[in-house]
Amino acid sequence: MRQRREELGLSQEDLAARLRISVRAYGNWERGLVKEWTDRKLLALAEALEMSERQCFWLFRVMVDRDPPSTWRAAADNRLPDDPAQRDYLVDYAALMEAVPYPSFLVDHRWDVALTNSAFDRLFQSVRPHPTALPDDNFLRFVLFHPDAAAVLEDHEPAWCVPLMAQFANALEAAPEDEGLRSIRQEIARDPFMEAAYRYGVPHWLKTHGSEAAERDGAVRTVRHWDPQAGLVRCRIVAESSRMLDAMGLTRITLVLSAPQGPAAGPARGGAAPHRQGPRLRAVPSMGD
Repeated sequence: MRQRREELGLSQEDLAARLRISVRAYGNWERGLVKEWTDRKLLALAEALEMSERQCFWLFRVMVDRDPPSTWRAAADNRLPDDPAQRDYLVDYAALMEAVPYPSFLVDHRWDVALTNSAFDRLFQSVRPHPTALPDDNFLRFVLFHPDAAAVLEDHEPAWCVPLMAQFANALEAAPEDEGLRSIRQEIARDPFMEAAYRYGVPHWLKTHGSEAAERDGAVRTVRHWDPQAGLVRCRIVAESSRMLDAMGLTRITLVLSAPQGPAAGPARGGAAPHRQGPRLRAVPSMGD
């Protein structure tokens, strides 16, 4: 990576800007400190390093010992904007997010994650590799499908899964032909418990709590702090945007952490949640309801 970057006469800051990640995050990439090389990361890297098809082939072979995927529709969506003003804005915005002590990330309407800060990475540092549901890849897929999600997101099912599924249902209704959203819908349909939650649990939950309960901005949740001594920590979800972020279809989500609520219950210190065969959502009403 470093050799190719230097061949192009680019700095780490230049590559970070092309990849829409922080300079610190790219430095970790170049030092090999990546927990999981997903297709998305490798293809974005190949594009940022202006690699040929053959170079991309060897990148995959060296990093993950397999061929690159034959097709990849999302590659064009991951490019930095052509507008120089937008490009410069994102570079500076990455520096702003890195200065924030709370976990913060940028997402688009599909919940694809465009940028994270170091506090976000620390919050999810214990999460194990997963093919499609990493927190810094697609946050919705992580919440719904990653077996370790409950190890970080307290009261995972009713507090995180169902509200996000309600938001997803609204997004899909607004853009029913969006391929990314349709792909997530197909994943939900393949899991009978998630499908039951989507069809019956979400309407039941909205009827009980009201549609405003699904709003992400202002919601109060609980997370398991990365410091085991802190235990469970209350967090308020703050969703915000700006004129420039709106133009790029991005929203910033920040988890504002407050005082610890006491030692965390559940997984042993330093451990992850036990692997589950599939989600079991308590929000799904019984057939008699």
